[in-house]
Amino acid sequence: MPYIDLSVVITDDLPIYPGDPAVRIEPAAKYVSEGYNDHVLSIGTHAGTHIDAPLHMINHGKTLEHYPVDAFVGRGRYVKVNGEFDLNAVRAAGIQPGDIVIFDTGMSSAYNEPDYFEKYPHMPEDVAQYLIDQKVKMVGADTCSPDAPPFAIHKLLLGADILVIENLTNLSGLAGKEFTVYALPIKLQVDGAPARVIAEVRA
Repeated sequence: MPYIDLSVVITDDLPIYPGDPAVRIEPAAKYVSEGYNDHVLSIGTHAGTHIDAPLHMINHGKTLEHYPVDAFVGRGRYVKVNGEFDLNAVRAAGIQPGDIVIFDTGMSSAYNEPDYFEKYPHMPEDVAQYLIDQKVKMVGADTCSPDAPPFAIHKLLLGADILVIENLTNLSGLAGKEFTVYALPIKLQVDGAPARVIAEVRA
C-alpha cells in the first residue's frame, strides 16, 4: 500500500504563524571536530505540521499525553474546499464517528508566501458543528488555522475533544481514495506538538 507524507519539512527558515517564535536549528557537535553530528532544536509547539490539544484554546484543557495512541490514527475522509467551506460537500464525504477529516484548500501551494497566513479560508460554524455531531476524532487542513481570532472554531472543535491538525501538505493525492491517517505528535505535556502525519492509501 502506498504511503503519502502529509507533513512539511522542519527547517530553520520554516514559515511561522505571525507572532509565534521562529525555529532555530543550531549545531551542538560537528563530525569534523567531535566525531559525530548533533543539533539543538528550538521550535514552538504550533510550528510546521502540528496537532493542537484542547489546552491550546480551552482553559485547563487536556494535553496531548492524555490521549491514547489510537486517538491519532483513524479512517480518513477527504473534502475538497473550492474557495470556501461547503457544508453539502462535507455531508457528501460519508463521515462516520471516529474519522479523521482532511480538508484540501490548496493553500499548501502558498506555504512560503504571505497569503498563506492572511488569505486562507475559514471554517464556518455550521461545518464545525456538523463535524462535532458526527463525532469525528480529528480535523486537519493545509492551512495555518481553521479560523482567525478570536478563534471560535478552534474552541468549538477542541471543546468537543476533537484534535486539530494544521499545516498539512500533499493532500491532492487523497482525492477519491480510501485511506488511513496516522498523525503522531511528539508526546509533550503542553498545548500542542509538531507531528509526522502520513496517509496509508488503499488501492
